[in-house]
Amino acid sequence: MWYYNSQIIARPKDMVINDLRYPKSIFRDSTQLTALGIKPYREVTPDNRYFDNGAYSVDISGDEVVGTYLGHGKDTDSLTKNMLEIIKTELTSKLTSTDWYYLRKLRTGTDVPVNIQEYSDTLYSEYDTKKTEISAMNKISQIEEYENRPHTVITKIKTTNADGKQIYGPKTESATIHINMVNHWTSNPDDDIDPSFVSLTAD
Repeated sequence: MWYYNSQIIARPKDMVINDLRYPKSIFRDSTQLTALGIKPYREVTPDNRYFDNGAYSVDISGDEVVGTYLGHGKDTDSLTKNMLEIIKTELTSKLTSTDWYYLRKLRTGTDVPVNIQEYSDTLYSEYDTKKTEISAMNKISQIEEYENRPHTVITKIKTTNADGKQIYGPKTESATIHINMVNHWTSNPDDDIDPSFVSLTAD
């Protein structure tokens, strides 16, 4: 986008400047645009997950024009209500894969495997923790942090040995990732274990 004479130009078009008509092809010529006073335009908006667009201001002092919308925080009650609905839905979805163990116990008396019971107990515990944490939030900053919490993940580096086989480690590497805690749950007990994974720690 471009900016000229208080006008935001979304796409190339013919321009009339000082009574002269210029074809839209001028937008491919940065030198001519500069000579005519047409500047690149960039817009800065707040994160729409948490903010609505507020007051607008424009800075034309530089080589690039920047239009900025101030953020107007969304209603925290609505945001946390949505988060609570998500964790409830995800809990139900995750338990679906193991419900048949409990149905089988009711029908046949067969005990639920220990790992499945532990998984179920852990999910309920995580759900209760998430529900308590989310329900206590009354600031946008708390919600932002919860949905973008930094973690350090350490993984084994994959290499190929002399036999042409892929191996992991012993060298490792670390990286910072941001995790939405609403969606961060214990992995399913039937999931394959990532051979490169070492640890994941909240910063």
